[in-house]
Amino acid sequence: MAVPGDPPNGTPDGTGGDDEEFRSDEYRSVVFDEDFVRAARLQEYSAQERMGEHARAVRSRSIWSSGGTAPRTSTPGRGARQGMLLVLLIATAFAAAVYMGLRNPYVPPPGGPVQPLTSTVVPLAPTTAVPGGLPPELFAKSPAADYRVGAAGITLPAVRRTHHFTDVQVVTALSIAKDYLVQSSLDPDVLAGSATRPVRVLLDPDQLEQFDRSMTSPAGDGRHAATGWLVRFDPATAVMADSRVRVSGTLAFEEVAQDVLEVTTDHTFVYAVRPATGAPAAAEGASLFTVRRELRLRFDRDDLGARRLELASAYVMAGPQDCSADPSGGFRPLLAGAGPTTVGPAASDPYASGHPRRSAGLCGVLAPSATPGAPVSPAP
Repeated sequence: MAVPGDPPNGTPDGTGGDDEEFRSDEYRSVVFDEDFVRAARLQEYSAQERMGEHARAVRSRSIWSSGGTAPRTSTPGRGARQGMLLVLLIATAFAAAVYMGLRNPYVPPPGGPVQPLTSTVVPLAPTTAVPGGLPPELFAKSPAADYRVGAAGITLPAVRRTHHFTDVQVVTALSIAKDYLVQSSLDPDVLAGSATRPVRVLLDPDQLEQFDRSMTSPAGDGRHAATGWLVRFDPATAVMADSRVRVSGTLAFEEVAQDVLEVTTDHTFVYAVRPATGAPAAAEGASLFTVRRELRLRFDRDDLGARRLELASAYVMAGPQDCSADPSGGFRPLLAGAGPTTVGPAASDPYASGHPRRSAGLCGVLAPSATPGAPVSPAP
């Protein structure tokens, strides 16, 4: 008969039969009978219940937790160090972005298509007979007596950077503008009408078609006058009597858009000319011819890199000329001894400083101060 507390199937094989030794007090306290085991109710606790009081000790380790309380399980000062590290990373990224921006500044895209040249060429008719003489004497008696000779009369202004163009880019634009004035107003072959390439190579490619048409088929339509692009004389009328052209004027620059720099030139050129027909005339048969040119030249960054320009507009006054002559293909000076004409709405002085008085018509009157030998009126 089994004794309560014995294993249900009796004593295992290989164990002693000493009931008293088997049922020692030490094992009796941990041995349950079969009825007790079957009556036991199993219960699975939840994770929260299994953690018990330890659940409240678990906190988020985020430094942005509400209340700003540091995690209980973190070491003192660890949250502050994490915050400082985050601020340091943000500052480093910002500094790197600024540095890369300075090393690689944003370059605005080039402007739109190049606009065609608009030009106005106004002949100036004399009010007195055209005087003749030796070129040095004529220059000495004219308002151009103190003008410099050739390119020396084209001086550059003081240079400063603009908002989007550096001082180097401004100097480049001014030097290109000077080159254009020299080639288009002083080159002997250009003046004689035998060459156009020195001027053509300085123009933006988008203007070449208009330029070529102006050279081959000049017209006084405001777009295709050859004398809007350059100075040249009708080879059948006059040729140069002295290669030393007198020049005076100014250059100015202005940023008109973030990718466009504009240079304005305003110069007076005084030429000594003589008749082109027959044998060379006597030295005393020379006369002076004056051309006032006001040009607007535009440059984008591509133009500066390629040393070229866009000629936006040209306003030209030239005389003495007959108002009935068409000056679009080449100037036709009234030479020494030619009689005066009075056709024209108002007097225009090509030697006056400041912006030239623009004629409302197609012809102006050469002011008396512009005539060699006449009293020189003070500039307005």
